[in-house]
This record gives sequence, structure tokens and C-alpha cells, in this order.
Amino acid sequence: MDLSSSLGAHPDGIDSPESSVFDFPMRNSTLVRSAPQLEIPPTIDNGTISLDSSPFVFISGGTGGNAICTAFPNACYALPVSDDGGSSSEIIRVLGGPSIGDIRNRLVRLIPSASPSSSLNAIRTLFAYRLPHHYSERQAREEWRDIVEGRSALWNGIPTDRKETIRGFLVFFENEVLKRANKNFTFVNGSIGNYFIAAAQGFFRSLPSAISLFSSITKSQANILPVIVTNHTVTIAAELEDGERIVGQCDISHPVAILQALTINVVDSADDHEWSPLDGLESRPRNVLFQADGKDHYEPLSSRISRLFYINEYGIEIHPLPNPNYLASLRTSATLVYSCGSLWTSIMPCLALQGVARAIAGSNSLRAKILLLNSENDRETAGYSAIDYIQAITCTLNNQYQPQPYGLGNARTIYPVSAFITDLVYLRGGAIIVDVNKLTALGVRCTEAVPEEDVGSHQLPRFTANTVRRAINGILTHDL
Repeated sequence: MDLSSSLGAHPDGIDSPESSVFDFPMRNSTLVRSAPQLEIPPTIDNGTISLDSSPFVFISGGTGGNAICTAFPNACYALPVSDDGGSSSEIIRVLGGPSIGDIRNRLVRLIPSASPSSSLNAIRTLFAYRLPHHYSERQAREEWRDIVEGRSALWNGIPTDRKETIRGFLVFFENEVLKRANKNFTFVNGSIGNYFIAAAQGFFRSLPSAISLFSSITKSQANILPVIVTNHTVTIAAELEDGERIVGQCDISHPVAILQALTINVVDSADDHEWSPLDGLESRPRNVLFQADGKDHYEPLSSRISRLFYINEYGIEIHPLPNPNYLASLRTSATLVYSCGSLWTSIMPCLALQGVARAIAGSNSLRAKILLLNSENDRETAGYSAIDYIQAITCTLNNQYQPQPYGLGNARTIYPVSAFITDLVYLRGGAIIVDVNKLTALGVRCTEAVPEEDVGSHQLPRFTANTVRRAINGILTHDL
């Protein structure tokens, strides 16, 4: 039998839009590169690099990066696995495993554009759907039952092969939840995309495999790289200059309303399932509801953050190894972009890892290392200037996340600012102070980006994909 027919090719030789989910999309050579190709720098004509042809590493986490990620047609998207908000908090509480909220959000955002009536758009709608936060638990469970049993209108327009594949993993997810019925999982505010990826990660015991399956079903060629590849729960914590420690991304960045408060006891040893590690933390919220507009009204931290670090499910500080593919992309891409967004909870978790500083500073192919500066500060960065952002990144990378000291006198390499950041892009009309002369003295070139449209006197400008493309194209067309 013809193998191509068995994998979903149309019997008449015509490519079918409803081909099997096992027709994994082929990434082009700039996204998946063999080891020999990785060491070859991008093609440069007359000292310039093209945004559309050169490989990028785009470091980001949540909503700030999602708004502009489509500006990079040829990027590796490095994402943290430490988000403990929304339905991710509930999945982690009951099932354990890495956080997949930011990854799901980026995967959905990068599903290829399609007409509203297409099957691809129907799949996008399903994976982006969230059970309403105002539902009672009974209402949420009833709607979940309609979805998992295939009766929901959300399935309309989705081809049968993809529907049954997706539904199969949702059934697997429910089965794992039922095994832990004593933990009283809540479906309120639950993301269907999160449930699917969590189920695939638990089934394969591999987050990259879950990402690959999602990409296959959605025909996406987005190169998503979790910065840590693990089957266990890892959490970030922040140490402030006054000695206080704050645990969890939500509490650091934007403490939010807890839908149902609950103190979690340590799991009985008889329930020590490999997909549900012991939860030694004093408590973990059952579900949290993040409201983006609430970030503008925040309670300031008692002092500035001095460092960010990882802890395990027992509350012990750990030093997880970064994803080797993440390090390889840093060593071999042409451009590195630190996204706008939450500095300490979206960007720093990707940097506070062993080997990252050396991969960035020692890369022979990175020609530009660009920081997109926020237009305003938030709870994590209250009172910061542009220099504070740059010094925070530099100090984090130069901190204890490097390998042990070596050489004569146990010397430790301390890299200059320009080894990590060569360019700063800031928006005209932003509220953060940018001292161009001081930044230039540090070896950082400043580029002012003009917003796409006038947002009015009562609003601050925001980066858009087009604004970012124009600014970075301007940087890359200079003689580097």
C-alpha cells in the first residue's frame, strides 16, 4: 500500500485539506537545522541582515510578546514554563507537570491565518475557548461534558480525524482528573487548549511532543521552544532587596482574585503518582482569574527585585538545565529579541538558567541583540528607567547561573552590557525614561519607534507587529 495514501493523501492524488493529523508539517531549513548547518552564519549582503530571511530568537512570555510575535516570520520562540495563573494553576495543583499556559497562548496565536468558514479557524476557536469564569461549577462541568462527548457546537467545521484525535486527548485528560477526584478539580475558567496540551504532555511524557502534536493538528510551522524540558512542576520565586521572598509568577507580577480559595495538604504517599508529584508548598490556589486591565492598578512591591530563581514543588531552590535546543538557537541565530512585557516573570525565567549567558555572549552568529522597552512600568519594575531594565538583564545573566568558576584563581567571566544587549527600541511617547547618552556609553544603540497611530493624550503607545518590523528592519539594515 502506498504510504502517502495511508497517511492521508487524497485517493485521486489531490492534496486534501482534511489530511491525517499524522501528516506532521515540514519545517523549512531555517527553522529546523542540522548540526553542521547550525554553525553557518546567516547570509549577509553588504553588511546587512534581512528580517524575513535571517533566523531570530524571540524571548518572551505572556501577552506582551503575543501582540507582536507575528512580526518575526523566521523565529524560534523561547517561552518559560513557570506561569501559575488561570487554569494552569488548577492543572498544576491536581495533575502536576510543567506549566503550559504561555505555550498554549503562543501556539494558538501562531496558527496560520484562515477564512472564518475554514476547518483551521474552527480548530483555532476550540483551542482558544475558555469556560466562562462566571459559571458555577455545575454549569462549567455541563459545558465540559458537551465538549468532551463531542456534542458542543465548538466541534462544528472540524474534520472528523482531527476531532477524534483532539477529543481522545480530552478524554484522557478527564480520566486523569477522575483518578484524583479527591482533589476536586474545577473546570471554571478552564482553557480547552490547556487541557489538550496538558493531556498530550502527560500521555507522551514529553512537552516537545505535545507541542509537535498541536502543530500537526493546526498546520503550524511555529518553532516553539520551552526553555526547560521537564515533566515536573517548576516555579519561580523573587528575592527583593529588603530580603522578602515572593513565590509564584502571579504573586510576583499581578496578584489576582482567587476563584476558590483552598489550602492544599501534602498528598498522601499512596497517591504519589508520577504525573502528580507531591505538593510540599503550603498552599496552591485552585484557580486564578487574570484580568489584563488590572495590571495598571497594582500594589507596589516593598522593594525592588534583586534576583529571580527557580524552586521545585517542595519549595527548595533548584537550578534546572535549559533546553539544549534553546541554547543551540542562541548560539546560531542572527538576531536575539528580548520582547516587551513583564521583565521579571516573562523574560528573566528564560535567562536565569545555566549556560544562557555564555550562549548569548559567545555566539559567533548573533549580530544584533535587541531589547524592546515597555512603554510603561508595572508592579515588577516600578520606578525603572531604561538603564535599570538593561542592568537587570545584565546582572541576571552575569549572576550565579553561569557554570562554576574555573581557571587561574577561579576567575569568573563577567560580560559587559553590550555582550547581551546591542540595541534598545523604545516607543515615542512612552513613560519610561531613556537616557540616550548613558545608554550609548554602555555600548547600546537606541532606536526610537514611531507608533502606528495616535493613541491620544490619556493613553500610552503600544508595540504592534508592524511597528516592531519597521524598527528592527532599520537596525538590521545598518552596517553591523
